[in-house]
Formats: sequence, structure tokens, C-alpha cells
Amino acid sequence: MIRISILFSCMITMIACNSTKQKDTQTSTTIDSTLQAKATSILENKLTELNALFGQAIVMEVQTGHIKAMVGLEKKDSANYQPCKNFSQAHESALMHPISILAALETGKVKLANTINVGDGIYICKEDTIKDHNWHRGGYGEISIKQGLASSSNIAVYKTMEKAFGDDAQAYFSLLNNMSYGKPDSIAGIANLKPAYFVTPKNSGWSDTAFAWFCIGYNQTITPIQMLTFYNAIANSGKMVQPKLYKDSTTVINPQIASQANIDSLKQALEYVVTDGLGQPAKSDKVQIAGETGTVQLENGNYIVEFCGYFPANAPQYSIIVSIHKDGLPASGGLMAGDVFKQIVNNIIL
Repeated sequence: MIRISILFSCMITMIACNSTKQKDTQTSTTIDSTLQAKATSILENKLTELNALFGQAIVMEVQTGHIKAMVGLEKKDSANYQPCKNFSQAHESALMHPISILAALETGKVKLANTINVGDGIYICKEDTIKDHNWHRGGYGEISIKQGLASSSNIAVYKTMEKAFGDDAQAYFSLLNNMSYGKPDSIAGIANLKPAYFVTPKNSGWSDTAFAWFCIGYNQTITPIQMLTFYNAIANSGKMVQPKLYKDSTTVINPQIASQANIDSLKQALEYVVTDGLGQPAKSDKVQIAGETGTVQLENGNYIVEFCGYFPANAPQYSIIVSIHKDGLPASGGLMAGDVFKQIVNNIIL
């Protein structure tokens, strides 16, 4: 307990020191000290089990945006982890899948019940190859878009994008902009947070296959807190609120990121991810969970495994993101990050 208390004290000190201006105007932190200690212990145990490099766990109140716990741990040596101050570290993320699907739903050209043939799990996209995680087992064949989301099928997501947007990738990025994806650009108390970075048709790095990779989570960098902000908006029936580390009035970033009907459809799909899909390790016997798993491989060969979601699914109160960086296989967002998510949830609703 002494060690956990020290970790929490360091976290609060870091938050307090990040912004001198905030000291003058806002004195009350939103952090719940008991939850902060519990989340730190849970995350550290998982990082140790996986021999992982780095991890984050953030808990936020859905309606207010108040951050109740914010844990960052990095490997110090072979047996110990220390608090990490860098909550502005951005990376690629397969948690992009539901966001791309929501953009496709907004076009009115697809529905979650539509079927997609993902074949044997290998798809040739122009001069590139997209694979599903089970390609070596023969793929999923013909599935619905909803099932594709639950199975984290890269091919299902991209083929849905093809159907919804054709060759008009800019229309997709315009919708993402309308939905405020990648916001906020700054958060009081988090140092050096930058706008999320995207490779778009307007960039010099755009290529024929850039759209395919972007819609499944590559060709972009986004921080966990920015990704959580979007999922929190889904939980909040489409209203995106500013994450806050200090107790003050709620700030609305976007009053409605997408149509209510499409938000409701996606929320049902995110429940299905946990009840029937790869998100089952996040399932709690105490409350209904909704969320999505994500696994990406970085250029250096390391993996990022994630789970982001909210609960209770039918009346969301909290949203949580868990992001873990690890070296080598196995790498599973559901089994690894999803398990941390479930443990944090179970501690909140004791």
C-alpha cells in the first residue's frame, strides 16, 4: 500500500505542476484517490504479467467529462514500473474501427445488418494486402458488418468504407471532422497535448492505399485521452464533452457528433462486441459493458493492445480506456486490455 500511495502522490503532483495557471484558477482535482490507487495496482499487475513496456488506464464520467483516474506506468527495470508523466504520447489505434463504421452509417448507404464477404481473411487492396487476425485459420467468410466489428475484422471495416464512400475519401474525412474526431487539442493539466495527426488526401503522404490503412487505425496518431473522448461521446448519446482534471463547469465540444439513430445502432453493436465478440474478456457479471478491442503492430515491431468502452451499457456513467504497449506476440486487446478494463469496472461498482 505504501508503494501505491507513493504512485498516487506522484500522479497528483504531476497534474498539479503541469499548469501554473490552473493553480491560480482551479484548485479541486476530479481524481478519485481510491479509484486512482486501485487502477494503478490493477494496471501494474497486468503490465508485470505481460512484461509490457508501458500502459495507461483512464476513467472518465460520461456526462461531465471529469477524469476520475488517470494512470500511466512505464517499465523501469525487469521487475518494476514507475509513473509516466507523458499522457500526450500519440500512436496508431485499431479502436478506429467503430468510428469508421459510424461515418459509413452517416452516409445512409450501409446498415449494420448488411453482409460483407471477408473471404479467407486476406484481401488485396490495390498494391497492398489487408489481413484479418484469423487469416491463417481461413477467415470469417460472409458476415454482417455488426459481426465484422465484433470480430475486429479489418477487411469488413474497409469493405464497408468502399461501399459507403467509393473513391471519395475526402467525404469520409469531412464526416470525421464534423464528428470532432481527434478532439480536444488541449486539456488543462496535461502537458504538451497536440492535435491528433491524420494523413488525408490533402497531405503529400497520401497514396492509393492510404484510405484503407487509415480507416482501420493506421496513418494517424492519436492519444488515448482523445480516443476516450470520442467513445465517451458515443456513450453520452452523441454529445462530446471536454475531459477535465479540475472541477469546473462542463464544456461541450460537439453537441451531436452523429445522428441519434446511428449512435444508437453503434451502441448496440458495441454491446454485441462484449457479449458475443472479441471483447468478451471485458464482460462483467456485475454490469453490462459496451466497447471495442484494438490491436496494432508498430513499425518497430512492438504491439499496442487496447480496450475502450463504457458502462452500464444501457445508461452509461463511466467510460474507460486501457492501452498497453508490449514487445512481441501474443497480443490481444480483448484478453489483455479488456481484462484490466473489467477489473477496474468491478472495483468501481463494489
